[in-house]
Formats: sequence, C-alpha cells, structure tokens
Amino acid sequence: MQSATMGAATGGAPQPFWPSENLSENLSENSGNKARKSVRITPGLVIGEVLLTVGAVLLLFAFYESFWTNIASGKMQDDAQSRLEEVWEENWVNPRSVHAPVEGDAFARMYIPSFGPDYRFAIIEGVDPTALLAGPGRYPGTQMPGEPGNFAVAGHRVGKGAPFNDLGQLNACDAIVVETQTQWVTYRVLPMEGDAELRRLSTSTCLPPELNERMATGDYASVLGRHITLPNDINVVNPMPETPSTEVVPGMESILTLTTCHPQFSNKERMIVHAVKTEAMPKTPDGSGELPAAMTEG
Repeated sequence: MQSATMGAATGGAPQPFWPSENLSENLSENSGNKARKSVRITPGLVIGEVLLTVGAVLLLFAFYESFWTNIASGKMQDDAQSRLEEVWEENWVNPRSVHAPVEGDAFARMYIPSFGPDYRFAIIEGVDPTALLAGPGRYPGTQMPGEPGNFAVAGHRVGKGAPFNDLGQLNACDAIVVETQTQWVTYRVLPMEGDAELRRLSTSTCLPPELNERMATGDYASVLGRHITLPNDINVVNPMPETPSTEVVPGMESILTLTTCHPQFSNKERMIVHAVKTEAMPKTPDGSGELPAAMTEG
C-alpha cells in the first residue's frame, strides 16, 4: 500500500506540509492584485497631488515675498539711511561736494504722516530691481523734489519692505513730505474725482485758492489724486502727468507721483498717486530748524 511505503521510508514520522508551487503562485497573484489596487493611479489622485504641490509652492513664495524679502530690504534700507546721514553731514562741511544722485544711492527721505510717525523711507536713485529692494526709487529723468515738473517715485506694495503697501488708503489733502539735504517739501494729494466742483471742494482746505482752482478747472484738472492704469502708461511720470510731453515749461507746478503694482500680489496694473507741492521750508545745517506743520498730522 502506498501509505505503508511512505511510512517505512520515513521511519513512520509524519511529513511536514509544504505548499505546492501552484499554490504559492496563486498567493503571489492575489497579493499583487491587492497591491496594484492600493496604488492605482487615477486622474483625481494626479490632480490632487498637483494641487497640493502648487499650494505648497505658493505658500513658500508668499512667505518669501511677504517675510524674507522684508528682512533683506529692511537691512538695505537701514544702510541707505545711515549712508544718507553721512553724505549730508559731509556736504554741509564742504558744500562743493554736493552732486547729483548716483544710481543706487539714497538722496532724500519720504514721510507720510497719515501712515504714522514711523513711516520714513530713504528714497533711492533708480527703479531697477536692486534699487527698489532697498526702498522707493526715483524714475531717472524725472524732476527732483520741489522742482517744477514731476518728481516720480516707484515702490513695492508687497514684500521687499512694501513702502507703498497702503497707497490705496490715501485721501485728498493727505500730506506727503520729502526731506532733502537742504529743504523740506510738502505735497498734498490731489482730488480723486474728475468733476470740477467736487475737485474744488475736496482740496479747498489744504490748497491755496489760486492753486486749488488750477487743479479743479485748469490744465491739471485731469490729474487725479489716485487712479489705476496699465504698466505701459508712461505718461503718468511726464512733467505734466497724463500728457505725452516730456518738456518742462515755465509755469508748471511741482508734482509728486507715486507708482506701485496693483492689485496686491500682481503686476497686472499700476496704482498711481499724484500730489502737488504746497510748501517748501529750508533746513539748517545742524538740523535744529522748524519741521513742517504737516509732520504733526496723523
């Protein structure tokens, strides 16, 4: 009998049970099927992974733009402020050393009292990325503070110090004060409206009557205190804003123009702020002179 023979051959010891080769293959197939089902790639899974990756990248970029670049810009702005003080002190000792701004150097300071007493930025010469990383920058070829024509300045709205983050909060008559080595220049934001009567009313308390009338009905009647335009609208920084002429002619007012990206986190458009000079006060060499009255507004 078959059973007796197997027992004799093994000394009667029971044989261990080994799974057959076929059974092993079946188990492997079942495991593979389960594994394949658990990692099955679907369109929804791909889209989800992409969205998560994009979200993480956007968060990192927002952190970089809103936080990290502010640290770098803050250091550069502090250095610009310190250097500006040194240059001004040197030039008071030797007036002959006064020279035109050098690209990348600070040459003036800007204050906006309605933004609080801590709002103070050194203005840099130039609008290239390096200059704007250090602070607001003057458009080359535009006029200097207090001169007839247009003193035009660009600045970031998000990250990189964000000096112009709150330009959208400015109102007609708000003061913008620019300090140079020799003087304080006070500008007042122009009316936001285009209607002559509304313009006249908006700035009646901060502009002299004759200047107010010129801004309301004269050759500056189309220059708004704030508006949104396209990045290629270069007329906003011309001596007479909103016109194609680049010539400074006798009788022009002294205009200040601020430009920044719009909306926030986008460079699709530009926010423009225009203001007109209402006062200029000389500074004393030792800095003991009187401050403009506008500096106490807040």
